[in-house]
Amino acid sequence: MKPASTNRRTWAWTWRVLLVALGLYGIAQNRARGSQSAIPQSSPLQCDTGVSRRSLHAASRLATGSVLSAAKGNSSGAPDAMVWIPGGRFWMGTEHTEDARPVHQVEVKSFWMDRNDVTNEEFSRFVEATAYVTIAERPLDPNEFPNLAPEDLTPGSVVFTPPNHPVSLHDPLVWWKFIRGANWRHPDGPGSDLRGKEQYPVVQVAWPDAVAYAKWAGKRLPTEAEWEFAARGGRDRQEFPWGDELQPKGQWMANIFQGHFPDANTAEDGHAGVAPVASFPPNDYGLYDMAGNVWQWVSDWYRPDYYALLQRQGSVTVNPHGPSDSFDPQELGVPKRVQKGGSFLCTDQYCERYITGSRGKGDPETATNHIGFRCVRDQ
Repeated sequence: MKPASTNRRTWAWTWRVLLVALGLYGIAQNRARGSQSAIPQSSPLQCDTGVSRRSLHAASRLATGSVLSAAKGNSSGAPDAMVWIPGGRFWMGTEHTEDARPVHQVEVKSFWMDRNDVTNEEFSRFVEATAYVTIAERPLDPNEFPNLAPEDLTPGSVVFTPPNHPVSLHDPLVWWKFIRGANWRHPDGPGSDLRGKEQYPVVQVAWPDAVAYAKWAGKRLPTEAEWEFAARGGRDRQEFPWGDELQPKGQWMANIFQGHFPDANTAEDGHAGVAPVASFPPNDYGLYDMAGNVWQWVSDWYRPDYYALLQRQGSVTVNPHGPSDSFDPQELGVPKRVQKGGSFLCTDQYCERYITGSRGKGDPETATNHIGFRCVRDQ
């Protein structure tokens, strides 16, 4: 059941502007209220994965410029480019972020998972076969943006646009812009394209776009529990898909942000932005990019108190599919879906959500140039 659909259409424009002015959607979670308690002051700032075009567009609508290992377990009869994930029980969550606590036991059944994120080449085949138009390519709905003039309803999407000098990390509006003409074909705006990027993960896909691709491919999006179980690769309660050390033997294992966030990315890992799929070693199940590079949509609705609700049940949950509704205290009235894995923008200065058990969140209808997805298939 999709929650609060009518609320999104009746959301007062003046309140959206106020939300933007206060920066509620991007302020660290220690300011959240409701079912999410405060994070200790010693905790690092948390990343702004919850940014939605509803809040962002009000302040930035004038910015119109462009700115293979084999899997463990049964792999016979494997679908193309998919890995067999043997089911089992594991500890889900992490103590590093408030909304991923408490760490709790979960059991999942076996399934197939895409070895890589869906690439531009794969998504192109889907669009060519179906003539599908992504949300970022569609004009903005005047019912959702009643105070915009018709000429301001042109298609566009959210793009990371780094400043050229240090800035406060409490105002994500400084580095996120709504860019007209940004979409999966032009991920950074009208001046960008996909030439030579066929094997890069597709980005600028909203949650319904990912669902549409999955259905066409005879697959589905993973649940949050399935995604995390697969990402761990059997390394239960470890920080990363490869173990507990961020840089084993000094080697970067994922595409994340080095340097001073958000203005100076030194690209020590070899990539200043999105990297081609499989640029880093796979985990022990043979899955690539389960930390960093681009966030990945999963099927679950987001609630910061969901793990606590599961633990109160007093038994191990089998194949959880997430809560029946969504609540995000940082952007009231806008339901969110869970995202997993972190992106090339994650850093210990601001966002450590490349840690396996952590969680992101996003407005299902908001795409950005650091969000992609991968699919699963049942046995």
